[in-house]
Amino acid sequence: MLTFNNRTALVTGAGRGIGRAIAETLAKNGVSLLCVSKNPASCGAVADAINAAGGRAVAKAVDVADPAAVKQAAAELLSQAGKIDILVNNAGITRDGLIGRMDDADWNDVIRTNLTSAFLWTREIAWPMCRNRWGRVINITSVTGLVGNAGQANYAAAKAGMIGLTKATAKEFARRNVTVNAIAPGFIGTDMTAVLSDDVKQAATQFIPMRRFGTPEDIAAAAAFLASEQAAYITGQVLAIDGGMAM
Repeated sequence: MLTFNNRTALVTGAGRGIGRAIAETLAKNGVSLLCVSKNPASCGAVADAINAAGGRAVAKAVDVADPAAVKQAAAELLSQAGKIDILVNNAGITRDGLIGRMDDADWNDVIRTNLTSAFLWTREIAWPMCRNRWGRVINITSVTGLVGNAGQANYAAAKAGMIGLTKATAKEFARRNVTVNAIAPGFIGTDMTAVLSDDVKQAATQFIPMRRFGTPEDIAAAAAFLASEQAAYITGQVLAIDGGMAM
């Protein structure tokens, strides 16, 4: 059994896929949830489902790539919750294309949503954790940030940047009992991969030693462990959950 002592977690991109699975898994372990996403309907539905199952959750619609919106939302959520102990930076988008054809908007949108948002939330939420002398930050990066992928220069750059952010902030926060780790999923069965054709999915599995896609629950289980008391001496690490793809 994982141990959580009256903790509150904020999960970005909590409206679907990996973010939803992480929010629901933490809630099942007794953690109070702040479910954040740009879409009020999706994060609201997740919070409602958690509450209906006997957990505790509230939803907040925020454009995670907007510095002013994040600053205001973070202040409101901190005031409402009293303290936030666990931050999961999960929000992310893709705008795939070969770099020679990639326009500025596709580059900037992915960098802002995937990388800059993690910086913004870490600055606003994790720094108060340092004053409380306890905290967990979990950044959801990608195996693409470790090995790259043709047609995803923007996504790979953002996810590799999250790894650098993880390692730098882990060193900054370590003496204040705040751990910072990253999870690098491989191919996971979510809305993001559902748009792939069957041929593409079949081809992708040839690069996965386990010959299958993972599930959002695979990522959620690891996130719950890293957020728990049992992970107190783990920081600055990147855990690849990819069926052996990047080994």
